[in-house]
Amino acid sequence: MKRIKSILLFAFLLLSVLPMKANGGGQKEEGLNIPEIVLEHLADAYEWHIASYEGKHLSIPLPIIVRSEQTGEWTFCTAHSLPENYFFNPESHGKIYEKLADGTTVRPIDLSITKSVAQIWIVVAILLTVFLGCAKWYKKRDCRSEAPRGFVGAVEMLTMTIHDDLCKSCIGEKHYKPYAPYLLTVFYFIFTTNLIGLIPIFPGGANVTGNINVTMFLALCTMLVINIFANAHYWKEIFWPEVPGPLKLLMIPIEMFGVFTKPFALMIRLFANMMAGHAVILSFTCVIFLGWSMGAAYGLGLNLFSALMLLFMNCLEILVAFVQAYVFTLLSAVFIGLAHVEHHEA
Repeated sequence: MKRIKSILLFAFLLLSVLPMKANGGGQKEEGLNIPEIVLEHLADAYEWHIASYEGKHLSIPLPIIVRSEQTGEWTFCTAHSLPENYFFNPESHGKIYEKLADGTTVRPIDLSITKSVAQIWIVVAILLTVFLGCAKWYKKRDCRSEAPRGFVGAVEMLTMTIHDDLCKSCIGEKHYKPYAPYLLTVFYFIFTTNLIGLIPIFPGGANVTGNINVTMFLALCTMLVINIFANAHYWKEIFWPEVPGPLKLLMIPIEMFGVFTKPFALMIRLFANMMAGHAVILSFTCVIFLGWSMGAAYGLGLNLFSALMLLFMNCLEILVAFVQAYVFTLLSAVFIGLAHVEHHEA
């Protein structure tokens, strides 16, 4: 799967030079700039864009909440009613900046409900609906005499798979119970977010797990769970490993470095895989419009190629949505299990 994504990313970089070809090589700014369009759709936004037609944009305004660095006052508005002293800085991926009286610009305290935040709330609402609906089924029926079917049965099967194959086997039967709710929550959040992100229209399309801030928060949560509730043997292996004396000076810094590299690997793995998948899908979508600007022959050929690749990539991303959620939960369970390894005397 990594090899397939590497090939597709190479295709994305190759397609990024086609706008120059379509415009004779000297009018790149007038053509279709695929990298710019892809990065714009991957970035967070202060409004939820639905569609564009004849230069007019249909979008859902989201609440903007900022605190002025100059006056200390809070401002509540939308992207269409932004005060004059605030502006969207294109050099900072469209983030809000404030113009001060002396002409300088600063980044104010920004608590706005952006597209990614709104997508997270939608995911939370979906998960609450699913879990409360399943709980209602179990309350009305005797699960010992009647097995769940349909959607409730699928949720139970997936839940027990994560519970038994990941939580119990990786952490151990003695310690897994306190961590099972956290790991199940992380799995369902990442899996649901990945699936909704593949929907091209509202309420989907946001690149939540392809946002480094979201993956950093998830990795930080796992890091805290590992290090706060670790046993004494875990810390002994870090600060005083059972190796010959001179090697302790070498092993202690390595073990300390490992405390931070584990969550860092979780953060980068999820972020890079999801962002790459969205980037490739968006780039092949842009090729459909790029082909017609290069002529009918290019249009028919590139459209057929893009349609086949889009179908393949969307099917692949459905699999990746599950795999990345599974791998993040698996590695988190393994790291938690390593923090509860019991010391055995020889």
